[in-house]
Amino acid sequence: MLPSRLTTSLTLIACAALWLPGPACNAAAARPPARPPAKPAAVAAQVKPPKLVVVMVIDGLPSEQVQRYRDQFGPGGLRRLLEQGASFTDAHQAHGITVTAVGHSAVLTGAYPYRHGIIGNNWIAADGRNVYCTEDTRYHYVGEQTDEHDGTSPANLRVDTLGDQLRYATGNRSKVVTVSGKDRGAILLAGKTGTAYMYMDKTGDFATSTYYMDSYPAWAERFRAAKPQDRYYAKSWTPLLADSAYADDAPYPEGTTTNTNRFPFTFYSESGAPAADYYTRLKTSPAIDELTLEFAEAAVDGEHLGSNPTGATDLLGVSLSGHDYVNHAYGPESRMSHDHLQQVDRQIATFFAFLDKRVGMDNVLVVLTADHGFANTAEFARAQHADALRVNPKTLLQQLDAALAARFGGAKLVKTSLLPDVRLDDAEIERRGLARADVENAAARFLLAQPGISEVFTRTQLEQGGAATSRLGTLMQRAWNRTLSGDLLVVTTPYTIFSSGSSGASHGTPWQYDTSVPLLVMGPRWIRPGEQAGYAEVVDIAPTLAQILHVRRPAGSEGRVLTEALR
Repeated sequence: MLPSRLTTSLTLIACAALWLPGPACNAAAARPPARPPAKPAAVAAQVKPPKLVVVMVIDGLPSEQVQRYRDQFGPGGLRRLLEQGASFTDAHQAHGITVTAVGHSAVLTGAYPYRHGIIGNNWIAADGRNVYCTEDTRYHYVGEQTDEHDGTSPANLRVDTLGDQLRYATGNRSKVVTVSGKDRGAILLAGKTGTAYMYMDKTGDFATSTYYMDSYPAWAERFRAAKPQDRYYAKSWTPLLADSAYADDAPYPEGTTTNTNRFPFTFYSESGAPAADYYTRLKTSPAIDELTLEFAEAAVDGEHLGSNPTGATDLLGVSLSGHDYVNHAYGPESRMSHDHLQQVDRQIATFFAFLDKRVGMDNVLVVLTADHGFANTAEFARAQHADALRVNPKTLLQQLDAALAARFGGAKLVKTSLLPDVRLDDAEIERRGLARADVENAAARFLLAQPGISEVFTRTQLEQGGAATSRLGTLMQRAWNRTLSGDLLVVTTPYTIFSSGSSGASHGTPWQYDTSVPLLVMGPRWIRPGEQAGYAEVVDIAPTLAQILHVRRPAGSEGRVLTEALR
């Protein structure tokens, strides 16, 4: 077998000489070679797998926030992971459209979007329909109202997950349970054979869908009946730390939510009692994460996770959604974002203390990462002398349509768009006898001349693998699916966002602030503690867990085993 560095070099030579498009060349061009593992002095006895694997995703957590605020963390949460686990300081969601659904799909499939099929939270189908990533009209929520496009199943996920492989290897004796404040956060971690529970905006309950079951188990019924979400009513979110701890944060940006945009944030309803608007307000606060972790604890007890009578390993997926909502409303540079992460840190410490009592942390393997990072608000970035803009997507597309009409004799050639993806009108292009490449190139030239646009990749480029000539292009190539994506992928300049409003922050680009995420792995019997400065990707999580659990990798996995962190 050839050494890994030589294999990578030969792959690059072949790609350059023959121009071979596709994932092998993309991966070779984008990823530095892994350090070879140290050769063991002697063959050790096989280590038993953990009783429980806990995979945690903090939605919208940039890696830099973990490093910037680490000295303020308490002893039992994120600090415990940083000190007792392996910490990858150069870890990335290595695809170009960095949004919640795409990032969650990468965690346990080990696959990129072009392979796993989740190309966005929403996308436009070839017939012009808006598709939500986890919608499936064949199923509905159990005991809850189900609206059009609500997430109810993993049907759109085209590959399996680590949890599916774990259940296959154990004859379905292993249990896989996931919980999140968002349906896509739970469903895409659960895979095809796990069970997902998600927060309901209208009632504040955690629900599942008929894809998984027709009625709730007794433990879930008890949790729902207790209505823990109502205990926050008329209470406030106040800062955890002394005021001086937040001195460097932007204190009071313009909010995009209906919450008062200054501490303390009060949880209320216009009706005077807990109602849908109150339950929605809980999402932009630490309350949603506390409730999610409490439901996870109920699942551990109710499903006996980590104490499976068959001896099989169980998997618990926990996606904490509040940080994403807070960052969208106020920006990652805000005092609200700073405090929210401190609150989540203490909540995780409480959760770990619970696991220590129920399962014993020596029997638990924990992975913590994020689905994407975050850009600062454009206004804050401009104050730091960055050329940050808010580009109105509706206006940009109207201008593009007008420019193409002028260029090609009045034809309306933009069919629809959900930026960064633009879909052209194939029927109109064919009816007028136009060359598709000419229309694509004209559209790209126009867009590149507009303020705030950095790159435009066309279908012709992407079909031939021609985007992958740089790190940024490779990430966009991975984000594009031949049968699902449109005809143009548009990348903004750094710190510029597509926004029709005048406040708030966002994500979704291939720039470093959106791809750089924490990757922390802790488990004393399996993981070597310490900081790892080498490059890693979120797609490396699934093959690493498969190695530890002695199960087959997910079918679409393209990540590597993080051997440098294994004992």
